[in-house]
Amino acid sequence: MNDFSAKKILVCGMARSGQAAALTLSRLGAAVTATDARAEIVWDYDPESQGISTRLGEDPINFITQFELIIISPGISVYTDFVKKAEAAGIPVWGETELAYRLCPCEMIAITGTNGKTTVTTLVGEILKKINPGTVVAGNIGVPLTSLVEKILPGDLVVAEISSFQLETIAAFRPKIAAILNITEDHLDRHHTMENYIAAKARIFENIGKNEICVLNYDNNITKLLTPRGKTLFFSTRDEVDVFVRNGKIFSKAQSKNPGEEIFIIELSETKVLPENALAATAIAHAAGAPPEIIAETLRNFTGVEHRLEFVGEIGGAKFYNDSKATNPDATIKALEFFGQNQSRPVILIAGGSDKDADFEPLVRLFHEKVSYAILIGETSAQIARTCDAQNFASYITVASLEDAVLSAKELARPGDIVLLSPACASFDMFKNFEERGVVFKKFVKK
Repeated sequence: MNDFSAKKILVCGMARSGQAAALTLSRLGAAVTATDARAEIVWDYDPESQGISTRLGEDPINFITQFELIIISPGISVYTDFVKKAEAAGIPVWGETELAYRLCPCEMIAITGTNGKTTVTTLVGEILKKINPGTVVAGNIGVPLTSLVEKILPGDLVVAEISSFQLETIAAFRPKIAAILNITEDHLDRHHTMENYIAAKARIFENIGKNEICVLNYDNNITKLLTPRGKTLFFSTRDEVDVFVRNGKIFSKAQSKNPGEEIFIIELSETKVLPENALAATAIAHAAGAPPEIIAETLRNFTGVEHRLEFVGEIGGAKFYNDSKATNPDATIKALEFFGQNQSRPVILIAGGSDKDADFEPLVRLFHEKVSYAILIGETSAQIARTCDAQNFASYITVASLEDAVLSAKELARPGDIVLLSPACASFDMFKNFEERGVVFKKFVKK
């Protein structure tokens, strides 16, 4: 189904991606109805003037069978009753990613993983823009792809960040290059089991053929064992696979014309990017045809993305960093390891937030080596504190707010210390999203 003219389509969830999908479908001639559990929506446009009907504050289960196609936002679980009813009635249920893919006139690179998606997607986009000015970066990174598809030309290139929530609802989705950066425990409150989560991530390869490229992390015990169709490229910090590190230097075989040929890219000391992310971006960009010198130049000059190991400021000689995008324990582990490589003194860590059924034990075990003091906030603070007690880590306090955490960190920090907000949890107990949490943290630090 690529012709949406006169089709009766229900778009569920009126956040950014839902609004973009509804507007694009209406412009394509579909009879669009927009629905949301909320009775009041802040619209980016006037739906009535765009020919979009609305049914807000209602449960779609009562009218779902009136439509030929259902588009659901990433925030709506495929286990929801109305989604199950639509599927039982034989009505296709897609996410915005599937819709965007069907409307996209150019090739697509799709990037998923538990951690590093935004950084790697941004990096790959910056690299490929230098060889194709029509490169578009979109998806779960904050810009719905459907809001851009009408402007994209056949010769352009899309680099898309794709979440597991979006992959649950694909059908024909088939990128030219698909990458899974890593898979570690996350979103079990949504996917219920680790097996379901892995299966959702692996769907990025579901329609891949022998001419497409699959990029995987050889250091991750889960992605290492995936066996997609197509040409597989591995990256590793430990083993000399397709893109690898030797003596602190990145080498790539991704575009080598001779078997076993190794192409030098860059020394890791020249970039501020986490080694795993630098390798992943190199593998994807090199597979897409980017020359080594352009990859190196971009890695060398890349300053990072907001809310990911972002330097905020210095107070009394202590440096404060915003890593609010670390919404699971593995992301915080990577942040602590990064600072461990670059300074000898353990960090003062601010952690805690809303509960995603995560296991904090692997993170807390690292505290003895990497953390001088843990300042715990939010819904999970008691759980993390219990884990600290079980691991005999006594250097922690629990505070009531993020502002209190910043003030406590300021009192504890000495010149040369690193204070790191890396929550290991989602933000919804205190904030609208991780972006708001990061912005508030930066405001308190600067105050």
